[in-house]
Amino acid sequence: MISTFIAIGVLLVAAVILLSLRHRAERDISASARAAQITGSMPVAPTDAPDAVTTLAAAEALGSAMTQAGYSVETVQDVLGDVARVNSLPESEAVVFPNALLVSARGGGEHRTGAVVSEGGQLLLSQMDELQRTVDAARTGVIDPASTLVRIDRIRDMPHTYRPYARVIGYGFLSAALAVLLGATWAGVSLAAGLGLITGAALLVSERVPRRYGALITVAISFVVALAVFLLLRAGWGSGILAALLAPLVVLLPGALLTTAVLELSMGHMISGAARAAAGAMQLVLLGAGIVAAAAVVGVPDFDFSRHPDLLGPFAPWIAVAVFGVAVCVHRCAPRRAIPWILLVVYVAYASQVLGDLLVGGVLSAFVGALVVTPVTALIARQPTGPAALVSFTPAFALLVPGALGLAGVADLLGGDTAAGASLIATLSTMVAIALGVLAGSSLSNRMRRPAL
Repeated sequence: MISTFIAIGVLLVAAVILLSLRHRAERDISASARAAQITGSMPVAPTDAPDAVTTLAAAEALGSAMTQAGYSVETVQDVLGDVARVNSLPESEAVVFPNALLVSARGGGEHRTGAVVSEGGQLLLSQMDELQRTVDAARTGVIDPASTLVRIDRIRDMPHTYRPYARVIGYGFLSAALAVLLGATWAGVSLAAGLGLITGAALLVSERVPRRYGALITVAISFVVALAVFLLLRAGWGSGILAALLAPLVVLLPGALLTTAVLELSMGHMISGAARAAAGAMQLVLLGAGIVAAAAVVGVPDFDFSRHPDLLGPFAPWIAVAVFGVAVCVHRCAPRRAIPWILLVVYVAYASQVLGDLLVGGVLSAFVGALVVTPVTALIARQPTGPAALVSFTPAFALLVPGALGLAGVADLLGGDTAAGASLIATLSTMVAIALGVLAGSSLSNRMRRPAL
């Protein structure tokens, strides 16, 4: 009951803040639009249209970076289409896949087609923020294709906001905070923090390892984490430490990948949606294999991922949300100016899910969380110091943890539990709910935008 009142209070405070931000944003946009009409300073495309070769190269670089950042196929195609039109190549086309794209550019009597495979590794939050600014500038003609190429190169070479040791420590706090949210005891929280330090260090090392070894690293990390937890379970630490099995693996859980797959399938992008779904399922299988291997070594017979949300008191989860928000910003190298905004978003996400769980149940609470968070991130992105919507949405998404249920189900199946299908069905339902919430939230965000007159 106390947690419910806290959730209501958080949403009320957030609503007041966001309404004031919306009104201020509308005033700023209206003022800038009127000034542009008077002075004629509205950004336009360069007078001299660039050649098709440069535009093709810019589209390839921009599309590859967006794919690496995790944008959906629909978004990448829309951006590349805008870039082509603003640079006087309206007949250009782009075919986007999860890890590659084909771009065709026509202009000046030439017809050129280029193919590019996106580079390995995921962009950090600071890089994603700068990428979104570049996308906005390129698709509106503020910068030309040559400048776009230069900015993409600079984004890829950006120095990390935080040092490696700070990122590892941040992952330890991130893991401990998630353990609180998953219902761990203090022993489980401490264990999650320790295993988070090990996992965080391994993830940083894996950034320099060739992609072909990624599957081995995933299995090794899940095996080490599970082995430590199961050994302590046999030593009598109690089921309160089970949350430490999931919390350190949160970054490896393919929840965002699977949800994007559902989103793209619902939009008719069958190839990309099916590919992402297969990749996400494979990631779950690898994580489950590591857990099952550890269980076979130690001899733990089953997996019980039941929650105890009030184990540490009603205020502990709300403190953990703040710790999680700051920790994920440090580990993923978010811009420092974005930290207050990300904290606002993660609190809104968690409060929405708490109330959604009370009103409509666990699976639909994910829909409520995504529905509320999506327009919030869009509004924040319109602020002068606000990060890109994807930057603030990514940490909030981790709180919905759709992949955790799937990991439990895959581990049960690999361990021979035929009743584990219920967990997998719940995971699929959660992903569909989040995808629908994002679609509905995006529609609401578009309706909230008013033309500046």
